[in-house]
Amino acid sequence: MTTTENPGTPESPATTSTGSDRSELGICALLAVLGVLVLTDAIRIPTDFAQRGPVGPKAVPVVVGVLLLVVAALLVRDVLRGVRGESETGEDVDLAAPSDWRTVLLLSAAFLANAALIGVVGFPISGAILFWGAAYALGSRALVRDPLIAAGLSIVTYLLFNNLLGVPLPGGPLMEVL
Repeated sequence: MTTTENPGTPESPATTSTGSDRSELGICALLAVLGVLVLTDAIRIPTDFAQRGPVGPKAVPVVVGVLLLVVAALLVRDVLRGVRGESETGEDVDLAAPSDWRTVLLLSAAFLANAALIGVVGFPISGAILFWGAAYALGSRALVRDPLIAAGLSIVTYLLFNNLLGVPLPGGPLMEVL
């Protein structure tokens, strides 16, 4: 255990706690619940012996679930020992600045528009709206360039997923064109 007089300095990545601040245990509980859910779902994956390869479809979810539980247990151990994580010291982060709710709401609107429109107009159009909306929300104001780049990204993404990876995305009215 490391104890220092200046807990926020870069030389002291971990400091001792007085025992009263145990909020990190909530994260431990969340990780443990996620691990149990992943393992429970992994066990229920139906496998037919003839469809299974040498590893099978349960392998990755089981590894992820076990790793979530291991990380939760290690984090509980550290929290109970009093080890605290280092506070944010990002060079470009102003912790005193208020939240930019306009950006958050614009990004949320672009994402929700994509979710609502993907079944109606297909991925190429809804994806273009998502990509353009995200660029606009994050401050880009190139009114000609951004929609063109968004449309190009959306079409390339659609073609990669649909044709190369074999993951069918809804094409909408552009399905016959692409």
